[in-house]
Amino acid sequence: MAQDKEPLISLRKAHIKGGEDTVLYDVDMEIYPGDFVYIVGKVGSGKTSIIKTFIAEYPLEEGRCEVCGFRVHNIRSRDIPALRRKCGVVFQDFMLLTDRSVHDNLEFVLKATGWKDTSAIEKRISEVLEAVGMETKDHKMPHQLSGGEQQRIAIARAILNRPEVILADEPTGNLDAETAGGIMKLFQKINESEGTAVVIVTHDRHIFENYPGRVFVCADERCRELKSPGEVIDLSITI
Repeated sequence: MAQDKEPLISLRKAHIKGGEDTVLYDVDMEIYPGDFVYIVGKVGSGKTSIIKTFIAEYPLEEGRCEVCGFRVHNIRSRDIPALRRKCGVVFQDFMLLTDRSVHDNLEFVLKATGWKDTSAIEKRISEVLEAVGMETKDHKMPHQLSGGEQQRIAIARAILNRPEVILADEPTGNLDAETAGGIMKLFQKINESEGTAVVIVTHDRHIFENYPGRVFVCADERCRELKSPGEVIDLSITI
């Protein structure tokens, strides 16, 4: 944790909305370059709403939110795409385009975010596939891949533009325990080798107990950081 640096993400007295309703009140949170962070809690506790606030999908009702240099609490619509390019988002259900190959999924994202040079595009696709151990799968269609392989491609997609932070919403939720472990080791590798901050939303205590990081718990309309590992063991936060 690099608290001698400015935080990448900062929430101050933030009231977090989940759709129409406020789900969390007075949230204070700072995430720094190189951090490995969990936001945990029961289903419906508001943890995913925090991620959606970070990327300006949900408006902030009250308080301040700054993400990668953007003031999300008063961000202009035209600046939201630039904010999201700073954040690599990984979803539980992969969100791959099913009508095109792995290569073309990644190429689509690069072109959509302003890449024009063909050789640079091909080089970056090769780099991210190698980083996630999927360099031989570029020609495959998503339906030809296992769940774990699809999630690796989703992570490759998330790191294409070298984001400052990866925001992963229940990234192991659809995976068996062994495959989930491989995905978590991949997040650790990216965090350690690239210095990319990683924020993972989960309700699975086995994940954050086996792959340590800072832990924020959402419960009773509040979100607080745990200060000692012993607290985590005693928490009943799984469904």
